[in-house]
Amino acid sequence: MFLPNRRLIAGILTWGLCMLLVIPAAAAISPSQLGEKAPDALVIDAADVLSRSSKAELEARLQSFGEERVDARLITLRRLDYGLSLEAFGNELISSWSNRGQAPLLLLMIETKSKSAALVGDPALKERLPQSLLTSTARSTMAAPLREGDRYRKSCIDGLNRLFTVLQGGEDPGPPKDSERITIPTNIPTQEQTESSNATTWVVVLLVAGTIIPMATWWVFSR
Repeated sequence: MFLPNRRLIAGILTWGLCMLLVIPAAAAISPSQLGEKAPDALVIDAADVLSRSSKAELEARLQSFGEERVDARLITLRRLDYGLSLEAFGNELISSWSNRGQAPLLLLMIETKSKSAALVGDPALKERLPQSLLTSTARSTMAAPLREGDRYRKSCIDGLNRLFTVLQGGEDPGPPKDSERITIPTNIPTQEQTESSNATTWVVVLLVAGTIIPMATWWVFSR
């Protein structure tokens, strides 16, 4: 009577350990999951943080970049694969989605887990949208609304407006003044700090699981 129960419990414990390893990996997303070709939709809200009206508004704003011969797109993600940055994610997509004869790509990237943003542009846009401008827009103009309270729509609109002004030949308006006040003294961890923290957390989880489950299994079979 007791042997089948012991085997059942041992099986449940083993299944639990497997789920600890599988679920986090399944929750993360990689560039290949978004397809080898650019989708028709300009807004990919994989993190599901935008309302229907916000998506429609952002889609229209992104389409306006076509007037300046720029294929602008927005992608929101819950979390990335371990060790992958938003910039690396965006560069992989640009390599996969770019086609000759089409407008160069400009990707607005947001990861909701770390409340971070990144702007990645096709190399053909470097003269019109320098890397310094993309970095400043992502880290100040877009990041501030995210840190203030998950204001994803505002983050995207503010970033797009700043870049569109420059594309039309205007002077860079720079980050909002309230954004500057927020981003200078911040306790928000950097991307490197976040990755280090995530790695430490998983090491602890796996060590605990690797200790408790074998002990529980031994206890079940030793009775």
